[in-house]
Order: sequence, then structure tokens, then C-alpha cells
Amino acid sequence: MTEASRQVQMTESAAKRIQELIASEGAANTMLRLQVSGGGCSGFQYEFSLDSDTTDEDCIFENHGAKMVIDEVSLDLLGGAEIDFVREMVGSAFRVNNPNATSSCGCGSSFSI
Repeated sequence: MTEASRQVQMTESAAKRIQELIASEGAANTMLRLQVSGGGCSGFQYEFSLDSDTTDEDCIFENHGAKMVIDEVSLDLLGGAEIDFVREMVGSAFRVNNPNATSSCGCGSSFSI
């Protein structure tokens, strides 16, 4: 995988929501952690959390003033993805536009490759 294809972008909407979450927690040096784990109705699922700790196996991405951390294993499944935050009548959520996913569930929280 080339360096460019390992990049993960976030929209301005996602960056703004990350900043809002961090401000409400009152924790400095906090980032959004995006992780992929086995499970969900399609095989893999996205997990989001706030984290201030990183390891040597983490990659940090910054867009629009917000930081996101992704571990190397998850990055293999997320390379080239864009993270968005959408507000809809049924609720608000982070949405992953993942070019590596061949299918996903209806709610968009799990996928297969």
C-alpha cells in the first residue's frame, strides 16, 4: 500500500464535532480514535472513542484542526477513507466512507472487504 493510499481524511463537519466532543470532556491532547474490530453484521465494525494515549503502532492524522488516531492494523482496512459527521432526522453519527469496503450494513457501522 502506498503512502498516499494509507491516508485517512476527515471532513470539516467531522473535525468540528471532534473539537466539540473534546471541549465537552475538558481534556487537552485528546484525539478521536478510530479502530476496526471483528464483528458487526458485515464482518468488521468501526469503533470510535476519545483517547489521549498513543502507541508506536498508531498513526495520527490531522485535518481542519482536529486529530484522529488509527492503529496500523485498522489503517490497512481504512486507507483512503474519509470520515464525516452527519446530522439527520434519525440521529447524528460519524460516517466512514471507506473505498476498501465491498459491502456494509444499513446503518453503516459495519462492513466487509
